[in-house]
Amino acid sequence: MQTGKVALRPFEKTDRKALAKLCNNKKIWDSVRDYLPSPYTLEDADAFIEFCKKSEPTLNFAITYEDELAGTIGIEPQKDVYRLSAELGYWVGEPFWGKGIATEAVKLITTYGNEKLGLIRFFSSVFDFNKASMRVLEKAGFVKEGISKKAVIKNNIICDDHKYALVF
Repeated sequence: MQTGKVALRPFEKTDRKALAKLCNNKKIWDSVRDYLPSPYTLEDADAFIEFCKKSEPTLNFAITYEDELAGTIGIEPQKDVYRLSAELGYWVGEPFWGKGIATEAVKLITTYGNEKLGLIRFFSSVFDFNKASMRVLEKAGFVKEGISKKAVIKNNIICDDHKYALVF
């Protein structure tokens, strides 16, 4: 899947060094859930790549910019009565910030999820201090559905959780 200079592709074992280098950044970790290891090692990259390769269909993709690994994006389809919805998560490495990469990646994966997996609703949560991610989602067509007050704790700071969704 590609649009301009941004593409989504399955992860490859050769991505391990670039993935570990990009992800081992406190600025990335500050804006994602705590289950992402910090520091992020080559072994963490290996485990994540192996996890991605086992998924059928592919749900987590490498984001590339001009054929260089720039980040990752994934969807998690929901179950039972929510089975036509998926949660969206992503990050883009700091050297690639401000280029519109995340917005294009979000558009690509939601189109993939809709056309290939039959999903009709995508949702994402954003910490209140992550204004850049809010802009990414809004530019990709997501609408803020609400704010869960004092719903998350990150770096020992309690903050609001902004809820966004895109419906096809």
